[in-house]
Amino acid sequence: MSAGPLVDKIDPFKRSPKKKPKKSQGSSRYHSGSEADLQPLPLLKDVPAGEQEELFIRKLRQCCLGFDFLDPVADLKGKEIKRASLTELVDYITAGRGVLTEPVYPEIIRTITSNLFRTLPPSDNPDFDPEEDDPTLEASWPHLQLVYEFFLRFLESPDFQPGIGKKVIDQKFVLQLLELFDSEDPRERDFLKTVLHRIYGKFLGLRAFIRKQINNIFLRFIYETEHFNGVSELLEILGSIINGFALPLKLEHKQFLVKVLLPLHKVKCLSLYHAQLAYCVVQFLEKDPSLTEEVIRGLLKYWPKTCSQKEVMFLGEIEEILDVTEPAQFIKIQEPLFKQISRCVSSPHFQVAERALYLWNNEYVMSLIEENSPAIMPIMFPALYRISKEHWNQTIVALVYNVLKTFMEMNSKLFDELTATYKTERQKEKKKEKERDELWRKLAELEISHRRREPSAKTNAAGGVALAKQSPPTLK
Repeated sequence: MSAGPLVDKIDPFKRSPKKKPKKSQGSSRYHSGSEADLQPLPLLKDVPAGEQEELFIRKLRQCCLGFDFLDPVADLKGKEIKRASLTELVDYITAGRGVLTEPVYPEIIRTITSNLFRTLPPSDNPDFDPEEDDPTLEASWPHLQLVYEFFLRFLESPDFQPGIGKKVIDQKFVLQLLELFDSEDPRERDFLKTVLHRIYGKFLGLRAFIRKQINNIFLRFIYETEHFNGVSELLEILGSIINGFALPLKLEHKQFLVKVLLPLHKVKCLSLYHAQLAYCVVQFLEKDPSLTEEVIRGLLKYWPKTCSQKEVMFLGEIEEILDVTEPAQFIKIQEPLFKQISRCVSSPHFQVAERALYLWNNEYVMSLIEENSPAIMPIMFPALYRISKEHWNQTIVALVYNVLKTFMEMNSKLFDELTATYKTERQKEKKKEKERDELWRKLAELEISHRRREPSAKTNAAGGVALAKQSPPTLK
């Protein structure tokens, strides 16, 4: 009996050739609870004003019924009736006045809840890369889009009363809304971003809760899952929230910056949300410049060691931060910051070096460097001088020459001193290298001579042993 088939059965590392059939996202979200057919109701504009509220509620309840979008030709009549009803509801609350009476609030939220809130299925592609792969779009979007439109018009209506709305839009509702930000469909996340921002603006009592839950989502993303589709959208909302913070900043807000926003820089997929993250950080520093030192040291702590793409992003963010940094704060961080910039300039990856050298094209950054040239030039000079002689990329060499020329114009006396010091240090290094090479040469010669002596010593030893083994001559 061959062992091959048995091994195949028990081998845990052997991949099964069978692949699961790809399912539409709608398959696990929408299940028609009954086979009842939707019947078209009269148009709201065709009934007397006194009957419109009752018909409005009937249409809302009718739109609570979900449809399975797996089969695009199934129940086309019901889907079209619901689509037409949702479209009419959107127009009704947009154009109508006095239509948002207290009894319709819970009915509206029930309709929204039954359509939007559902368990998001796992991704069809376990190795999904948002930068490379196309997202799986929501199959039921023709209805979902209208529900989101309706929800937004409801929140933005001049008739909307937050006092009544807070009875139905509570913490549980917000929590379920935040969970939807993990949807793969970017169209849905874009609507959610606007909806959550409107809720934050309308309901003062929910603001602290929303910030806390976003905080929890980010911490779970950083330290547990490293996967959440809606990070960039949530950061975009936070950007406008931070912009509205009152001064002086509360301790809660400062802790959010240090313990959440800065650690977000270390996640592998930083490129997906870096622009929004950098905006939030800069907003904090514009509010409170005294946070500059803590932010810069935090970025240096999380500075990437092996990913050049992330290094380029960090350097871009550093420039944005320096644009809003006050001279007094700059002095506190210039030494550790420019040590890191010096390492970036020395990077063999030309894009990292190029991005670091582009800092000298920024007029405000140049003014800060010029004011503190006695401290910055000694840090940067050795790396710049060495690169000007050794770097493989001619574009980088040209940029380095421009920076050296700028330094010479800033402080020619210091530049000459640094040049002389550098050359002296290089001569000492070359002398040490020569001495080291000489020492290694002598060691190599000793080893060769030792090896030459070994065979002769063995020969002599062997000869002595042979003589000792010879028998003494026999006397006759």
